[in-house]
Amino acid sequence: MSIFDGLKFRKVNSLIHNLDPRIKFVYVIGVFIAALLFLQIIPLLALFVIQLPFVFLARVQQQWLRSLRGAAFLAAFIFLINIATNFFGGGYTLTPSNIEGAAAMTLRFVVLVESFSVFFLTTSPDHLGLALEQSRVPYEFAFAFTAAVRFVPVLAEEAQTIMDAQKARGLELEKGNLLKRIRNYIPILIPLIVSAIRRSLELAEAMESRAWGACKKRTNLYSLQLHKGDYALIGITATILVSAIYAYFFVSIPTIVNLLS
Repeated sequence: MSIFDGLKFRKVNSLIHNLDPRIKFVYVIGVFIAALLFLQIIPLLALFVIQLPFVFLARVQQQWLRSLRGAAFLAAFIFLINIATNFFGGGYTLTPSNIEGAAAMTLRFVVLVESFSVFFLTTSPDHLGLALEQSRVPYEFAFAFTAAVRFVPVLAEEAQTIMDAQKARGLELEKGNLLKRIRNYIPILIPLIVSAIRRSLELAEAMESRAWGACKKRTNLYSLQLHKGDYALIGITATILVSAIYAYFFVSIPTIVNLLS
């Protein structure tokens, strides 16, 4: 559940927190596109390292590390699936190139988790909703998205609490075969679903009591404006994208196997 810590906003007065959410999202999309271009470890490792200064400037290292630790299971699953695909599709043999390709796919996933984690850790849901509205996204969709961003970490934390409570009552989640383990999670899912339904009903009542949707044209107390830091991030994003596209078409990127041979 710790992977969802990367979706929970941390209120810190930092340079990264003060950046415009729209520009931060453009940066995330730029990193996403750059990561999709490569299947070599070296450029993906460079993309991973490039984002570390943002983590330290935002002072969210602990939460960021927890989100990466929570994504370790999915990363290991991606690695094993790629290894199995190469093994069974390559005549029951594995080569160093196949292993490096699987590691590159895993590192690509880690880079994407890293960038989105920094975005959600440093972007307030209120500012995110405001950014969507100012980007001409209908308010209904903006509200639904920001509500999901708010409640996913809350539900994940509640699921962890339910799991701890059931373990204290003697529920063994990690024993038995696969079907047995799946059945063991039924006492976790039922209270979680009931809690989610109760929260949704409370949210609906709160929205109705505040006459949500009564006015088609809404006004906001604040408006987002671009500052020097936002323009600097635009320049960084453009540099990353241009460099990635240039390297993809014109640079022969060596693999780790070639460097070691």
